[in-house]
Amino acid sequence: DTASSILERMRFVSMKRLSDEHETLFWSIYHTVCHVSRFSDSDKNIQHGTTSVLQHSLHVAYYSCLLVERLGLPVCWEDLIRGALLHDYFLYDWHHYHKTSLLPHGFTHPVTAFRNASADFSLTLREKNIILRHMFPLTPVPPTCLEGWLVCLTDKYISTLETCFPNMTPVIMKP
Repeated sequence: DTASSILERMRFVSMKRLSDEHETLFWSIYHTVCHVSRFSDSDKNIQHGTTSVLQHSLHVAYYSCLLVERLGLPVCWEDLIRGALLHDYFLYDWHHYHKTSLLPHGFTHPVTAFRNASADFSLTLREKNIILRHMFPLTPVPPTCLEGWLVCLTDKYISTLETCFPNMTPVIMKP
């Protein structure tokens, strides 16, 4: 397979939709997260290329759900969706971040996202795991739940698309 045919297959997957049941659940959780928190503020900051942090988080959450649905994996859907939406809930522009740590943003933002999410939500153990461990192996401790691994891997896939192949970045239509 050539790189272009692999990318074309990935693009085809991006046109898939969740089942009606999971689509409804996804958008219900998304709207609740937006309504009761500062999550919408993350649309002001760029994550990769021209993709905002909110768009990136939406991509990661939606694609994690698509992966679960296609593979028939046994997950807690609510924890997966909310944890994935909040995995980068750091609420600052990391490109102009004033370092308060010797480590770069990639190493430190999971803890900042966790603190912000904990301030706005009562998080489950799975959601905490998703947020704190999504940067493995950059951060040394791996996820300990299936939902955490799914978000960790989907985050890398989506980040690669947003950074290296912006024309391949998924367009997810909000209802």
